[in-house]
Amino acid sequence: MSKQIAALKEALAPTRDRLIAHPVYQRIQSPEALRLFMQHHVFAVWDFMSLLKALQGALTGVSVPWVPVGSANTRYLINEIVVGEESDVDEEGRCTSHFELYLRAMREAGAATDGIERMVREVHGGMPIGDAIQGVKEDAIKEFLEFTFDTITNGEVHSIAAVFTFGREDLIPDMFLRIIADLSNEMPGALHIFKYYLERHIEVDGDHHSNLAMAMVKELCGEDEDKWASATRYAISAIKARIRLWDAVAAAIDKTLAKDGLRIA
Repeated sequence: MSKQIAALKEALAPTRDRLIAHPVYQRIQSPEALRLFMQHHVFAVWDFMSLLKALQGALTGVSVPWVPVGSANTRYLINEIVVGEESDVDEEGRCTSHFELYLRAMREAGAATDGIERMVREVHGGMPIGDAIQGVKEDAIKEFLEFTFDTITNGEVHSIAAVFTFGREDLIPDMFLRIIADLSNEMPGALHIFKYYLERHIEVDGDHHSNLAMAMVKELCGEDEDKWASATRYAISAIKARIRLWDAVAAAIDKTLAKDGLRIA
C-alpha cells in the first residue's frame, strides 16, 4: 500500500468507524425492518453504477471513432471493475448486474421496488436526473443522490474515483451478515438471493475490486498533493452522506415499530 493511500485511509478512519458501528444494523430485527432498509439501500446500489460508468467514460475511449484515452493501466483497472459490476453472475451462474440482482433480492424478500423502478424508467425515458431525484419522496434519499450526481457533474475524475473507492467499498460489517443469517430463519426462502448478494459483494467488491479501485486512485492522483487532499475530502463526504442515509433508515424503522406498539431497542 502506498503512503498516500495509507494516509487517506487513516484520515477516513474516524468517519468510516462511525458508519460501520451505525445503530441501523441493530434495528434490523424483523422482516419489515429489513424491507425498509432495502427500500432505501437500493438507491445506493443503483447510483453506484453511475459513479462506475462516469469513471469508465472519463478514463476509456467510448466514442466513435475510437481513440486511445489516458493510460492503458487505468483503462484496464476500470474496465475490469465494470465487467464484474455490470455483468457478474447470479446465484445460478447467469450473467447479471449487481443492481438487477439486488432488485431480485428485494422482490424475494417482499420489499417494495416501485420507487427505484420509477426512477430508472424516468431517466431511461430521458428525464434529467435532477428532475427524477426531485420526484423521490424521502428527503434523505434525495440528499444522498444529489451528492452522488453533483460529484459526477462537478468533481474531477480523481475525486469521483475516491468516492467510488472509499465511499462505497468494504462497508458491510460482520454484524449485519449475522443479522441476515438470523432473519433467514424467520423468513424461510425469502432471503436466499439477498444473502448471495451480500456474500458476492464482499467476495468481489471488498477484495478484488477494492484493490483495483485503490490502484486507480493512486494512478490518478500520482504525486499531486492537491489531488490527494481533494480525494480525501470527497471520500469523507461520501461516507458522511451514507451515515445520513442510515440515520433516516433507523428513524423509519423506529417510527414503524412505535406505530405497531413495539419496543425500540
